[in-house]
Amino acid sequence: MRPPVIEAIKIENYRALQDVEIKKLKPFTVLIGPNGSGKSTLFDVFAFMETAFSLGVRSAWDQRGGLRQLHSRGKDGPIAIQISYREQPKANLLTYRIEINEERGRPVVSREWLRWTAGAAQGRPRHILDFQNGSGYVVDESTGKKSQESLDGPDRLAVNALGQFKSHPRVAALRRFISGWYLSYLSVAEERKSPTAGPQERLSQSGDNISNVLQYLKENYPERLTSVMAALREAVPTLEHVDYETSPDGRLVLFIKDSPFTESVLASNASDGTLKLLSYLTLLHDPDPAPFIGIEEPENHLYNSVLPGLAQQCRLSSGHSQVLVTTHSHEFVNSCKSDEVIALYRGADGYSRVIRPNSLPLVSDMLEHGALLGSLWQENYFDELPEPKTPVIEVSRP
Repeated sequence: MRPPVIEAIKIENYRALQDVEIKKLKPFTVLIGPNGSGKSTLFDVFAFMETAFSLGVRSAWDQRGGLRQLHSRGKDGPIAIQISYREQPKANLLTYRIEINEERGRPVVSREWLRWTAGAAQGRPRHILDFQNGSGYVVDESTGKKSQESLDGPDRLAVNALGQFKSHPRVAALRRFISGWYLSYLSVAEERKSPTAGPQERLSQSGDNISNVLQYLKENYPERLTSVMAALREAVPTLEHVDYETSPDGRLVLFIKDSPFTESVLASNASDGTLKLLSYLTLLHDPDPAPFIGIEEPENHLYNSVLPGLAQQCRLSSGHSQVLVTTHSHEFVNSCKSDEVIALYRGADGYSRVIRPNSLPLVSDMLEHGALLGSLWQENYFDELPEPKTPVIEVSRP
């Protein structure tokens, strides 16, 4: 059974994303756009939500500098993030919204609600949970009765608190869903480290435990490790195998062997691209994958010829995880479908706007005639600014 899939996201007053709504998100979605267009900001919205659910709103808020650094310049109203998702492909639509203000330097969840949209014959959307400033109600889904509740403080999330009770299964499912997201911030320097030995199930955000995860796969899911290595050898034909050894001081030391040579080399001496690709493939072949995976600019340290294969690996993984990728690479985009790509550009007002390449008739026509999606982006076919209106000048008659 696959995890929920986000179908739409709406963001208000979050840095350059002053009023952005993206509908019809795919299980595999690729964000593109020039520097400063808002790609990384949109990526950070998902990271903010994951941190807020895992470590608390205050932690997510403080890590980003609070209201002064987060709020859209010169705009009023709270920072708001709203996601619409389905727990299963044909299930009813669920929408979760959180609004955050700041009081005396502390974040305040001014509004938080979870709404269930039933079928058309069952009437209007119904709120499962609705809180303002730490107080509100939640519906017992087995009986339909509302109960009034108060949280410890206005910076707490009602979903986190109430999602621990069996009487609120949809609230609990949302809590598990968002707190389980994985946002990748892989670092080659971290990947070269030799961690303390011991199997670990999930790759860390920095990738510093890649050896531990390989140990876990080798001991518990050898067929997954075989798949990772097969995909890695396909991308790096000279690579023969990757293995690890336990040092006398109890640390895992990663070794990489190229086929022309008889001896392996330490991971600290291997290429940046090989280590980065190994981490991505290990992440995408996780036997118990995160429900949502975010990867920012995977092209860094990777050769262009590797990117189409990585795009295909991301698409295959989207069968069991929703995968979001930001990229500057035209080669990566060439391997994407037009409805998988979302382009962000800054408007004349300085805020981000969304363009869907598959909604542009000229782009669709050129793709039908053999053009490549990334090449069209490179030639600026996606950046279609609306035509300025011709001013009407009234001339007074004598």
